[in-house]
Amino acid sequence: MEIEIYADVVCPWCYIGKHRFEKALASYGGDVTVRYRPFQLDPSPVPHPEPTIEALARKFGGPARARQITEQTAATAARDGLEINFAKSLTANTFDAHRVVRLADQVGKSGEMVEALYQAHFTDGVDVGSHAELARLAGTIGLSPTETASYLASDSGADEVRAGLAEARDLGITAVPMFVFAGKYGVSGAQEPSTLLQVLNEVSQREAEAS
Repeated sequence: MEIEIYADVVCPWCYIGKHRFEKALASYGGDVTVRYRPFQLDPSPVPHPEPTIEALARKFGGPARARQITEQTAATAARDGLEINFAKSLTANTFDAHRVVRLADQVGKSGEMVEALYQAHFTDGVDVGSHAELARLAGTIGLSPTETASYLASDSGADEVRAGLAEARDLGITAVPMFVFAGKYGVSGAQEPSTLLQVLNEVSQREAEAS
């Protein structure tokens, strides 16, 4: 079964959803192929990265409301064993990060690249819009930092990412994470592992009956 995950690497619920999905997969007996598809929460340019908490304060009507939202999200992540530090994380345009995920996918390491990007953004305060940082992060999963830097300096992968973003729009995806099972069944949000496991089993049964 192929499972497509539409997500953005600066989306906390995508980070949480990824780990919940992996827990569901650990209990699932079938074979799956996971494809990471691009989505941008905000495609605006970010010439000068700033702490995410400051950007959220403007978006949600002030620092108090931003703290309330981020503290609740961080607490949920902590219960799933993840560290999210909004005060440390930086705003970033993620287009080039999605290009690097695509590059990693060519050698079967897209999942590792996505994980490295989540940890860099949410835990380590890395600017995931920086070419230098993206090349360095690619090196942590076994890709060549030099080759990744050259790739980013070119237009390689840009058309494919644009096509992926357009596909998400065409599908009507407005919020992530979005899990698409077997190209037919969509489940949105960071669902609990038990829910995702149930979907895996139900889709597997439907696909078997249809074949």
